[in-house]
Amino acid sequence: MTKVKIVGAGSIGNHLAHGARRLGWDVAVCDVDPAALERTRHEIFPSRYGSWDDAIRLASPAELVGERFDVVILGTPPDTHLALALAEIDRAPPRLMLIEKPLSPPELDPCAELVAAAARKEVRVLVGYNHRLTRHTALAADWLKDAPLGEITTLRAMTREHWGGIFAAHPWLTGPADSYLGFTSRGGGALGEHSHAINIWQYFAELAGCGRIAEVSCMLDEVRQDGAAYDRIAQLSVRTDRGLVGTIVQDVITRPAQKWLRLEGSAGYLEWQVSVDADHDLVRLVEHQGRVREERVARTRPDDFRGELEHMDGLLSEPKSPSPIDLEAGLETMRVIVAALRSAREGRVVRIGD
Repeated sequence: MTKVKIVGAGSIGNHLAHGARRLGWDVAVCDVDPAALERTRHEIFPSRYGSWDDAIRLASPAELVGERFDVVILGTPPDTHLALALAEIDRAPPRLMLIEKPLSPPELDPCAELVAAAARKEVRVLVGYNHRLTRHTALAADWLKDAPLGEITTLRAMTREHWGGIFAAHPWLTGPADSYLGFTSRGGGALGEHSHAINIWQYFAELAGCGRIAEVSCMLDEVRQDGAAYDRIAQLSVRTDRGLVGTIVQDVITRPAQKWLRLEGSAGYLEWQVSVDADHDLVRLVEHQGRVREERVARTRPDDFRGELEHMDGLLSEPKSPSPIDLEAGLETMRVIVAALRSAREGRVVRIGD
């Protein structure tokens, strides 16, 4: 039986524990805060899934030191990710590690140590940009294979969502300053917390053969209030190394949420949307001189994590299989985040790698 250790008993940790148990995995959840473990057992998990699962072990980190797991999942704040990942790889390297997004605070140098350690100990590291693994994303990728969209002219993506939903899922937080969410420097704010838009833009650019983001121009709306310091709006103009120009917008103020992407071609376009209504995601492909395809894909919140966990289960069976959420993909998103922050602060276009 696959053994998984989930570090962090917050909202994400509960979703992943539930999904892992559906796969029949042996699940241990640990947290440095005993109150977080109590919330998991008595509040979060039973309120979402009907009842507590007694097969899940709850423990402090000290209780699990030295125990080996096939999979380690880090569902903690971004500014803890790298130190925790390095400690796990050093002490008892798993076969597979999933780090929640974003990979880290907006700094690149510390990430190099993780890359080196993972290679040295042969640990496959993934970063949790799970939109790449949803059913409607897979459908969109399939449609793109035979869709004559012509010359790809632009790509636009947005994750615009008021973060009231995040705080509703974490009622023990009274506001942004109570966690990393209220600090861009810790991996929060719109730029880090809603970096799904950057990542899914990169994925569809890759699927369309349009290259990787090489230039970033960014404008941030930065807020300092009630002890917090974060960007509430991040607007990016980007260019790939193959010349594709596009836009990415992320914010923590829009309601209802807009999670949308459009790949524009000279002969048609593809639209991708999360939660087109309460129960469905959407894919639409329009060929200007031909067919129109549209499908609403049924979804629930646990589905966002089910595909991710099933993908990980497959990688345990076929370790050499490619993965759209491999560490390098997460690093590419982090490079754009860092470049965007520099661009906004310095008032100029930033070339990635300079």
